[in-house]
Amino acid sequence: MAGPSLTWVPDILGNPFEQSTLPLGVDGEHGPLVATLVRSIPNPFLTLFAPLRDVDVLYVHGWSDYFFQRDLAQFWTRRGARFYALDLRRYGRSLRDGQLPGYVDSLEDYDVDIAAALHAMGHPVGSAGQPPASEPDSRTGRRLVLLGHSTGGLTLTLWAARHPGQAHAVVLNSPWLELQLGTLGRQALAPLVDMRARLDPRGTQPAVDFGFYTRAQDEIGTLPHDEHRAVWRPDRGFPTAPGWLSAVMEGHRRVAAGVDVGCPALVLLSTGSTPPLSWRESMTSTDSVLVVDDIARAATRIGELVTIARVDGAIHDVFLSRTGPREIAYDALDRWARAYVVPDAIVPRRGDSALVDSRVKL
Repeated sequence: MAGPSLTWVPDILGNPFEQSTLPLGVDGEHGPLVATLVRSIPNPFLTLFAPLRDVDVLYVHGWSDYFFQRDLAQFWTRRGARFYALDLRRYGRSLRDGQLPGYVDSLEDYDVDIAAALHAMGHPVGSAGQPPASEPDSRTGRRLVLLGHSTGGLTLTLWAARHPGQAHAVVLNSPWLELQLGTLGRQALAPLVDMRARLDPRGTQPAVDFGFYTRAQDEIGTLPHDEHRAVWRPDRGFPTAPGWLSAVMEGHRRVAAGVDVGCPALVLLSTGSTPPLSWRESMTSTDSVLVVDDIARAATRIGELVTIARVDGAIHDVFLSRTGPREIAYDALDRWARAYVVPDAIVPRRGDSALVDSRVKL
């Protein structure tokens, strides 16, 4: 089953990337609300016998971000998969004048964006009774892999748990599954954040991003240098708002209570964190955004089959790390995909005996 007829135009990343605008309605006083789907489709004849020839990948970016990772797309397309990336509403290619960048009242608001993207990919979102995640969707003949970074990882984790059977596998790159203050800090802060969200959801909050993560990536040399970055990925991130923070913390609460993505999940993390309080050279080889040990613990609560891969020397986006850690991360992803995503892989279904491969001291 093919997706709907869309207008595809050349993307800012150049060949072979194309993009299509997905209408989502109207954003109050600020005109059309849209998401943007970027795709890279390999030649079907050249990938006829490729291991992931029946796979579609949907990537969702993190906070204050957009899709620009050509190498990540090429990892999947070289193995035969069709690669798609979604710039969510009010982010990147989808950000319009007058909109508050990245703002939502609930992470479930993104269900509309994701549904539009999947429909365009030929994977209309179904309800209960979907085919098991270990099998191709009988409507499409293809399997879906969800790939999320940071806040996008949290968003896709919760989405997969609400839509069992839709995804064949989930890959999470440093997913923001817990607040940096930890469980007790989040529980103590939540009442104040929720109160502010009710009174002034789009109000201002103190800046929490001092630009050190961007500086680390610049030193490594993995960030784009074009006219879009200053607006779509500012050095100190987007301003945050109480309504948005409350939505994220609600997502953290749900993960802490336990969810089930219903399919094999790979979680990629650095082995270390550096607090982002002042510049340190270690920020070029550790995660300076999240507390990775807390994320590893939280990751054990997202499903029955979770593999946690810790990459020494990786930064927050493990695929934007220095060459050595980046190659290790891609190798881990390759070996995991061969085990759980290739057509002849034996993938446990929901309810089968489970395995949690956790390389962190709990």
